[in-house]
Amino acid sequence: MALFHVRMDVKIPHDLDPEVRAETVAREKAYSQELQRSGKWKELWRIVGQYSNISIFDVESADELHELLQGLPLFPYMDMEVMALTRHPSRIDD
Repeated sequence: MALFHVRMDVKIPHDLDPEVRAETVAREKAYSQELQRSGKWKELWRIVGQYSNISIFDVESADELHELLQGLPLFPYMDMEVMALTRHPSRIDD
């Protein structure tokens, strides 16, 4: 498995039809919760004061992560920063 830190900044256009916006946000919530239940989306944290989040994904590969992220209904309206993670040698395991 591979861990990835992903920052997602959502930038929905102000002129997007309100019904389309609401439907897209509802589909986003359902899809993200499905990924969380599967264990692939390990952590989801809101960034205070922004329409942004920090997430940790646990997937097989960068290709799998790319597919999952492209499946997000809000993907066309997001700027993302992805960082691959590895264990730090000084970490003390729980």
